[in-house]
Amino acid sequence: DLLEDIAEFTGKSIDARDDFYCLQPLVVREPIAAPEDFIAALPKNTENALQETRDAVEKHVEWEVIDGQQRLTTIHILLSFLKQGQDVTEEFSIRYATRPDSRKFLEDIAAKSKEEAKNDIDFWHMKEAFDEISDWFAEKTEVDKKEFSKTLLNNVQFIWYGSSEDPIKVFTRLNIGKIGLTNAELIKALFLNRSNFAGDDNAKIRLRQIEIATRWDQIEATLQDDEFWMFLHEEGYDRPTRIDFIFDLVCELIMLDSYIDESLLNDRNKLLGKDGYRTFRYFNAYFNSTRAKDKANAAEKSLIELCWEKVDEIFATFKEWFDDLRLYHYVGFLVDRGTEVSVVYKEWSKYGTKAEFLNQYIIPAITEKIKSCKDLDKQYEIDEQGKSVAWKNQCRPLLLLHNLQTVINQNVRQSAGGRSVVFYKFPFHLYKTEGWDIEHIDSNSTNELADDESRFEFLVNAYNAVSVELQTEIAEFNPADGKFVNLKKRVESEMGKAGDGALLDDFEKNRIWNFTLLDSHTNRSYGNAIFSAKRRIIIGKDKGKHIPVPRLRRSKGQWIIETGKETEAPSAFIPPCTRQVFLKYYNTVVSSPNYWTKYDAKAYRKDIFDTLKCFGVTMDESTQKEPKGE
Repeated sequence: DLLEDIAEFTGKSIDARDDFYCLQPLVVREPIAAPEDFIAALPKNTENALQETRDAVEKHVEWEVIDGQQRLTTIHILLSFLKQGQDVTEEFSIRYATRPDSRKFLEDIAAKSKEEAKNDIDFWHMKEAFDEISDWFAEKTEVDKKEFSKTLLNNVQFIWYGSSEDPIKVFTRLNIGKIGLTNAELIKALFLNRSNFAGDDNAKIRLRQIEIATRWDQIEATLQDDEFWMFLHEEGYDRPTRIDFIFDLVCELIMLDSYIDESLLNDRNKLLGKDGYRTFRYFNAYFNSTRAKDKANAAEKSLIELCWEKVDEIFATFKEWFDDLRLYHYVGFLVDRGTEVSVVYKEWSKYGTKAEFLNQYIIPAITEKIKSCKDLDKQYEIDEQGKSVAWKNQCRPLLLLHNLQTVINQNVRQSAGGRSVVFYKFPFHLYKTEGWDIEHIDSNSTNELADDESRFEFLVNAYNAVSVELQTEIAEFNPADGKFVNLKKRVESEMGKAGDGALLDDFEKNRIWNFTLLDSHTNRSYGNAIFSAKRRIIIGKDKGKHIPVPRLRRSKGQWIIETGKETEAPSAFIPPCTRQVFLKYYNTVVSSPNYWTKYDAKAYRKDIFDTLKCFGVTMDESTQKEPKGE
């Protein structure tokens, strides 16, 4: 990259007086090598004091490089190559105070073999740099080489920064936490480079530069909005600028190949390299291609305009997806389930209309994602022989899709009266920042109440579903009093009866009708609570209230129930279908709020079926009877 940059600079009109190619800083200081010798060399009289002082400084003061050794060494190696067979440089040397062998290796680097370089990591990288320089110049003429040398000696400069501070502190401050340039920052320099604009009207070019810079900032600001960004991405994108993603997409989808000279594309790895700056090199190749310039001239456009159209096209597509009710939720679902955005964009480009894209790509792609859980009668967690299996997470895509399609349907119904405004969108940015569990709506284990611990657990789980009077008795419960049976009856009386055959058995509890999405923090905070306790906690989180979960702990051989007070808390994101489950939304017949009954479960399953049948979900409709009240 350095060689190509200098060569490009060489090919331009250069005013030797003030035009130069700037390298990154050298941070240096001037220590005295041997203070005693320096003092001894200072003049003892005034006759030749000035010259003798200069001589003393020249002999005993040296430049110590605090930061920039690698780039300085690279220039040294480049000069070593260029002066082979001709006198094109003055002699200068680098002394490696902490690595004395490196200086000796550099003195005769051209004669060193790869085998010799293997003995030291510094030698290896130095030799690799020398060989890369040799290979690059092998394709150049002697005239090219002389012109390059002239530019290097006369028009390439370091930023020179002198420091008198402690060198270790300076180096640490400069390098700890240093962030490299992103592809986007390098590409921005190409987009704003005056030579890439057509015409000679400086005012128009300046105006166009401002327009692109402004548009660039608008795109970056939109991408920095997590609500927009995270329907396209998972958490963890660690680049400081997000517009990089669009440029990466242009490179990945080879959208500029038709503008780049074929000779460059013959070896794509050589053109782009294998490091993190592949995308920048792809755009750089475009701006330096004869074919791109010819096509720009034919279209009466600048190189900038021809390329910027691709960037704007991608961003406009993302914006269209984000603003469209169905595309936002469907594309967001596919991305969440592992489909790359580049794949979706490539498919988008194949279809002439949005309807074709939805019907011929999106719907089949989503149907494929839920194929392992499309049977709503499927048994999870326990197989036909009653053995425990790890199947529960298979239904995660179905539960997420149920939430998304529910939101879509609600918006469509809201718009039926003539309104077309999207009044609620599923917040992927909130969903993706939480860990999610597949939660049993009705607790998966049955409490037989056969010992003191299980009896305490029953009372703990019932605590939030009964009156204050009963809560006081539960908090003071002592199994030695023999009052559990009576207390249990009063608890069940207040909670209401579910009715014979109304509750799910252990086998039925492991079907889709008893699963919902719940953030892992909430799920694990209430443990094996009964439905009514879970319901109250979910409502509290939705309202911004912290309802403490009663805890059972052992102290001095005794079981103790610990309770707490309701407090204000930040509102948490509860997926819409999870909220509707715990509000008993699906069964419109009066039902006890303290139990998740088979009637509720069937109504919930039927809603999943009705909502997602367009994606191929199935169920045994002969088992689906109209929900009845208890």
